[in-house]
Amino acid sequence: MTRFPFGLRTKVIGLSLFLLCLPWLGYQYVWEMEKYLRHGQERTLEGTTQALATALHERPKLFDGQASFLKQVEKSRDLYAYQLNGAILLDGKLNEWEEYQHRFIQYGEAHQIMRADPNAPLTLSFTHMVGQYDGYLYAFFQVTDPTVVLRGKNALSVDRNDHLSIATLAPDNKFKRYIVATTQPGWISAFELPANPKQTVPVKPEVRIQGQWATTDVGYNVELRIPLDMVGSKLGFAISDVNDNKNRDVAAVVGTSALDTVDNLGTVLVPSPEIENIIKGMSHYSSRIWVVDKHGRVLAKSGDIRANDSVWTRTLEDEKSTTLWETFKRDYLHPLYYKILTKPPKDFIDSLQDSTELDGSHIQKALTGQQSSTWRLTPDNKAVVLAAASPIWIDNNVMGAVVAEETTHGIRTLRNRALEKLFNVILTIMSMGTLALFFFASSISNRIRKLRDEAENAIDSQGRVRNHLKPSKARDEIGDLSRSFSSIVGRLGQYTHYLENMSSRLSHELRTPVAVVRSSLEHLNLQTLDKDTQKYVDRAQEGVSRLSMILNNMSEATRLEQSLTQADITKFPLSQVVSGCMQGYQMTYPEQGFSVKVPEQPLMMQGVPEYIAQLMDKLIANAIEFCDKGSAIEVTLTQVGKQATLLISNLGPELPVDMSEQIFDSMVSVRINQAQDKPHLGLGLYIARLVAEFHQGQILARNRSEHNGVDILVTLPLNYESRCL
Repeated sequence: MTRFPFGLRTKVIGLSLFLLCLPWLGYQYVWEMEKYLRHGQERTLEGTTQALATALHERPKLFDGQASFLKQVEKSRDLYAYQLNGAILLDGKLNEWEEYQHRFIQYGEAHQIMRADPNAPLTLSFTHMVGQYDGYLYAFFQVTDPTVVLRGKNALSVDRNDHLSIATLAPDNKFKRYIVATTQPGWISAFELPANPKQTVPVKPEVRIQGQWATTDVGYNVELRIPLDMVGSKLGFAISDVNDNKNRDVAAVVGTSALDTVDNLGTVLVPSPEIENIIKGMSHYSSRIWVVDKHGRVLAKSGDIRANDSVWTRTLEDEKSTTLWETFKRDYLHPLYYKILTKPPKDFIDSLQDSTELDGSHIQKALTGQQSSTWRLTPDNKAVVLAAASPIWIDNNVMGAVVAEETTHGIRTLRNRALEKLFNVILTIMSMGTLALFFFASSISNRIRKLRDEAENAIDSQGRVRNHLKPSKARDEIGDLSRSFSSIVGRLGQYTHYLENMSSRLSHELRTPVAVVRSSLEHLNLQTLDKDTQKYVDRAQEGVSRLSMILNNMSEATRLEQSLTQADITKFPLSQVVSGCMQGYQMTYPEQGFSVKVPEQPLMMQGVPEYIAQLMDKLIANAIEFCDKGSAIEVTLTQVGKQATLLISNLGPELPVDMSEQIFDSMVSVRINQAQDKPHLGLGLYIARLVAEFHQGQILARNRSEHNGVDILVTLPLNYESRCL
């Protein structure tokens, strides 16, 4: 028979492998694409920093030379003027400074410049911060001083009282000193001191320094502003404390640095508005640009990394569509996809949002003259930030660096869009594949079910072939199986037909020879024979009789099957038929005991009473043959619902395992192979089953619950009249 190598199994396996590989390949492709996009973003950001650094090369006026060339920056000494969000109201209450609390610096014991009595405890301390906004340098001093001594109203000196001293190297490279002293809380009085630190007079008012002096429960507050054109790259503040209102000697001085010489002054770094104007154009995108000096201090900043208008996402802003497919994706598919995918968050923690100093491997490398980039996670692990840095060169020296930062939100959004489309394609293909497989499997199952039904209908309950299978013309495994089944059933039908006709043929063919032998033996008996010869003739007659009985038994089942199709069905009382049969058996088998229980009701049923009697003959003969000597055969007829139940039970050997149903098949016997008085072909219980099934009943055999015999149970349906009795 022809085999087809690319048949059903190959199709199923190939389609399954294809459907499994498709999502995996697409997913791997998207991840590889994201790697290349990240690499491209890194190169793009490095190019941005390099372009901005080029715009700042060889422009020394944009940088504070003295601050940039410091070997080391001390936070409390070298001040940083933070960019304020707005102008400060000079009222001495410090309310506008609260949002900058994390930038306050505390000055005390470690920052004392002078103490008159080293053994006396230091009671002076202050909190300080400077910031810049709109051309002014703002500063506040929250002073803790148990004894506040103000300047006398008629006093000529300005330094024999609590006061604030300011020193700076002005933009014109002149050393300038100022003092803030007041006769009462309110607007401050500022004076310019002589350039010589040893001189405190003469002084002249400085009206450009404005502010408020306000007393508090623990001391006083000073809030002021100074025009940036008065402040150079060097700056220092000091608070002088006078405790004795009579002699007015200075008891202690605490400050940011010593104010006696320019060299002792600390530095002040003011973010450069010129640099901010250069990088301001980048604020329209999602990159954040920093310009830092040689010490990592921020000179200018522009942009916000939380913005969502990067070059990677601008092309992804699709117009919202109201089509049915878009609505379905938005309402049903996207919530499912984003159980796996993650949307780029906008509420991540930006630890560098208000930083005034930056550090990192990329910045350190840029300050050595090399371009560099790095990746970092935000503290809450919600966002990945890419940072790149390029050096700024002035006279072959690195004076600072340009730092650019971007999140990967754009790439993640692009990746999510790609995965969404991939998932849509996969779902479409999988749905179509599932439907195709469903119809393919349904077709296969229908063909297999049809083949099963044809195979079951071809053979009846007795195992006889009644119909032939029609072979399929399909060129696949199921068609091949159908043709094999058709061939098998055909050959089995021929063999079954041969077996069914063998008994009648043997009976017909052997009757004539048996009759000839029988007549010859009868003629021999009419003659006078000696004793030895007569013995052999008697044995021959006995063998012929046994052979005749075998032939009768072989044809009995065939005759019964033929007669069942032509039987006349009548209504008869089952109880009377069983009782009559049992009376005859008691007379026929006087040595065998019987226990009979038959109800008085007639138990009317439809059928042929002669066949019921024949069923009783076979069952009683079988019970007598296997019954133990001296034990009685129990015959019980009862009505159970709409059926009559006939139970024939005998004590004796049990049925072998798995033989409770096979003993009712033709030519099956469980007798021990030994010499028997009568020949047995295994047709008795087979005939009993034919009679029971003809009357739409059932017959079964089982071992007794006491394991000492066998029960034969026959159930027969009763008609309506008998059920009403």
